[in-house]
Amino acid sequence: MTQLLPFMLFAFVASITPGPTNVLVLGSSARHGVAKTLPLVIGACVGAAAIVVAVGLGLGELLQQHPRLQWAMAWFGVLWLSYLAWRIFSSPAAALDGSAVTADEKRLGLFAGAALQLVNPKTWMMALAVVSVFATPGPGQALRVALLAAIFLAISLPCLGCWALLGRGAARLFTSARTMTRFNQTMAVLLLVSAWLGAPLQGA
Repeated sequence: MTQLLPFMLFAFVASITPGPTNVLVLGSSARHGVAKTLPLVIGACVGAAAIVVAVGLGLGELLQQHPRLQWAMAWFGVLWLSYLAWRIFSSPAAALDGSAVTADEKRLGLFAGAALQLVNPKTWMMALAVVSVFATPGPGQALRVALLAAIFLAISLPCLGCWALLGRGAARLFTSARTMTRFNQTMAVLLLVSAWLGAPLQGA
């Protein structure tokens, strides 16, 4: 595949640049640690790779034939992420002392990470770009799509892992409930901005 190297670069840029998933991984790692954030990282990466496969095997063509459905999915994702941002912004916070997490705080895990990709506009745009640019139609397309999804998974895992490490390193700054509250609010704003940057600008 002559486009393998360009695709690997594309996968790296798509995975490492800030987006809703990256922001959530960063915040989760700061609050819970890297080890407890790994299920979120794995679920998000596997979910994104699965969407690439689904789009490559026909879902992408269906969405292109029904732009209103694609538009509705994008806006549903934006609104859901906006709601999640509000929950993070308004949630109470505690100082991080190695074990301090509010008792009612729910940690995003494997399933939540995979489900997040279903409502992440950035993931769907990435998958459509992968299939339209790098998966040449014709015999063996299914195998090419599966290979691209596997490569994307292999690249995205360490990229999101870096965000988890970054979040854990930043957690050392949050020695009080007040600073942790500010961190949560900052993450919520970043999540909101990243979600609305992926919003469809035109109606269906």
